[in-house]
Amino acid sequence: MATRQSVDKLLQQCEDALRYAQSQLSEGMKQEHYNDTEYTKAQLGLENAYKELEELAHSANDQQREQLYRMRLQIQQTQNQMILTEH
Repeated sequence: MATRQSVDKLLQQCEDALRYAQSQLSEGMKQEHYNDTEYTKAQLGLENAYKELEELAHSANDQQREQLYRMRLQIQQTQNQMILTEH
């Protein structure tokens, strides 16, 4: 079973990845060009976070699984935004 601490830690890491990705997305849209290295790094961070969420969900209880699922949806939404706005 997933511990509360492991779920909280992963959710915090996901929030950090989301903030970073959203800042890269925002910067790219403002400047109308993208720092390819940072943008790709942000996308990779989201993908890694998504995979970790999936793995932890296997050992989570129902409440934790719901939290992880909501975070996965946020990550997917940001991934989709990044893909749609790429140059």
